[in-house]
Amino acid sequence: MKTALIVFTRNPELGKCKTRLAKTLGDQSALDIYKYLLQHTAQVAQQVEANRYVFYSVEINTNDIWSEAYFSKKLQNGNDLGERMHNAFDELFKAKYQKVIIIGSDLLDLNRDIIENAFKKLDHHDVVLGPAIDGGYYLLGMKQLHPAIFKNKAWGTETVRQDTLADLANKSVYLLKPLNDIDTFDDMKHYNQLKQFYKTHD
Repeated sequence: MKTALIVFTRNPELGKCKTRLAKTLGDQSALDIYKYLLQHTAQVAQQVEANRYVFYSVEINTNDIWSEAYFSKKLQNGNDLGERMHNAFDELFKAKYQKVIIIGSDLLDLNRDIIENAFKKLDHHDVVLGPAIDGGYYLLGMKQLHPAIFKNKAWGTETVRQDTLADLANKSVYLLKPLNDIDTFDDMKHYNQLKQFYKTHD
């Protein structure tokens, strides 16, 4: 079966990523932490048995952590997060992938087992969703496109997952275990490795 893993990433630019974290730590520390999270995501994704795609927010970078030995590189396309995700899924389903999963790039708790379990659950479910503790989701997997879930959402707010599940009321949805993504300084408090990283780079 042809499977694809999408990683959505922001280009790591000073002052343009982890802006909520930057309010507390400053732009440079927020950028350093985001790069650390990207490195973790790249290492995890490389272990997954699937065709891997990284979709950049602004421009496609060469010679970065997303090695072309492991990842095909593409550019996000759309006016908001929902439209960009819709277009990424649509492109890969049109390329005849039978299972497609998208993950974010800011979760230290994400690992290979979680992603590979999500692919397996798609054997018996229409959609797999990984709930984020803040009310969004960190993983979304489908066997065919469900356009409604990408529309009319207040992206980045605590209602996203609830509204998405409402759109999927007539579908079989498997929920993975909730995980914490790193958006604010409070989110870092659970992770000794992040706190140690911040201290050594402060």
